Amino acid sequence: MTGEPQIGDVIGELLRDTLAVATGVGPRPLVGGRLPRPVIEIIERDDGLINGAPAAHYLDGPADWQPYDHRAVDRVRGETLDIGTGAGRIALLLQERGVPVTGLDTSAGALEVSRRRGVQRLVHGTVDTHVADGQRYDTFLLLGNNLGLFEGRERAPEFLAALAALARPGAQIIAHGTDPYGTRDPLHTGYHERNRRRGRLGGQLRLRLRYRELGTEWFDYLVCSADEFAELVRGSAWRLTDVDDRDAPYYLATLRLAD
Repeated sequence: MTGEPQIGDVIGELLRDTLAVATGVGPRPLVGGRLPRPVIEIIERDDGLINGAPAAHYLDGPADWQPYDHRAVDRVRGETLDIGTGAGRIALLLQERGVPVTGLDTSAGALEVSRRRGVQRLVHGTVDTHVADGQRYDTFLLLGNNLGLFEGRERAPEFLAALAALARPGAQIIAHGTDPYGTRDPLHTGYHERNRRRGRLGGQLRLRLRYRELGTEWFDYLVCSADEFAELVRGSAWRLTDVDDRDAPYYLATLRLAD
């Protein structure tokens, strides 16, 4: 025993168990061997902070979504790539609306859950690896706070370039982000200052996810203000055309491919 988790498909395992608990179909974690145990996603930050959140929201239908999710999907047009599709909640609604949508995820287990729930087109990989597949899109969705996949100053230009390589003329990106700087909690404000001293953006998180005996590798996940995001986009093939912050501190950033 090392005290360290086994590296594995954390998201896939917790989504499979979440679906089993919700449907009563398939093996699922039990309390005392009888009652279904709620599935909890553990998020560990590199300064030792640990948070846990119920995973059931990954299966939420539109009636349980936040207003910004509805505004985001209402902006979708054309061939759409749902990046970080997870359990497929966004892709399922778009399919119902007749939108041609593909779900992309790095988790094979998440894609299997999406497939079981009815998502028709799925790709296992990253935006970088998907470029070689020759598919092109009109809309890219980064919902569920997946603006975080920009990671930071180092990764953002590569990520934006990969999306440009996947884009049709006039394509758009719709990304959901969170401004992290409204808090007064010293656990978070101290972390922001520590990041800045290291040359990182204040809300650039270094995380790993854990579930049961599994853990992910450590990875960067970006939580930034809209102004910081605008700086990351500057100089790329994309233009930031709109920031919808009606549900602050959450916001939707819309980018369009430059002519």
